[in-house]
Amino acid sequence: MKQVNSYIDSVFYSQDRLLEGVISSIQENGMPAISVSPSTGKLLTLLVSITGAKHVLEIGALGGYSGICLARGFGKEGTLTSLELKESYAELAHESVTKAGYGGQVSYLTGPALQSLETLAEEEKRFDFFFIDADKENYENYVEACIRLAVPGALIVSDNVLAAGSVIDDTVTPKRYTECMKKFNHFVAEHPQLESVLIPIGDGLTLSRVRKE
Repeated sequence: MKQVNSYIDSVFYSQDRLLEGVISSIQENGMPAISVSPSTGKLLTLLVSITGAKHVLEIGALGGYSGICLARGFGKEGTLTSLELKESYAELAHESVTKAGYGGQVSYLTGPALQSLETLAEEEKRFDFFFIDADKENYENYVEACIRLAVPGALIVSDNVLAAGSVIDDTVTPKRYTECMKKFNHFVAEHPQLESVLIPIGDGLTLSRVRKE
């Protein structure tokens, strides 16, 4: 997997000082180095752009790397709602997204994501694109919540579903969430309201389209 991703990044990724600055800010603030890979970020931008999504929901902001990638997909015409557990992370993410020129198009809800998702449901908010990159134990709950908030045909993208390759290779040291991801992949693959596929880029993404009924 590392060889494949290194090759993809070497061929398809161009220097991006803005995103590289986000990585530096994350390190300087003592935050975990768990942003999406460069190619994953580029794919997020492409997916938002290709689907024409204008109302994006992100679960897990960290330092704003993925937020910038998502916002680049909708340009000046969309909005990003980002859920983040920690206030300090949300503040750095907002600072990063503002530097990228999208500060006025993003809003942050801090605290446990499931509570924020419940609030959004009560407010009858609707979204056409979702990106999940938070605590893996709640991925199934997050997907169910996203389905309730989704317009028909919305796309739900979930990160880290290969758990560094440990979901398919027993020789790889398992992550603490390896079993969660194994279960989750079957969950979305068999979900009656979703059409899903796994893409082995970065640490693995599942793309799940909410069926039109």
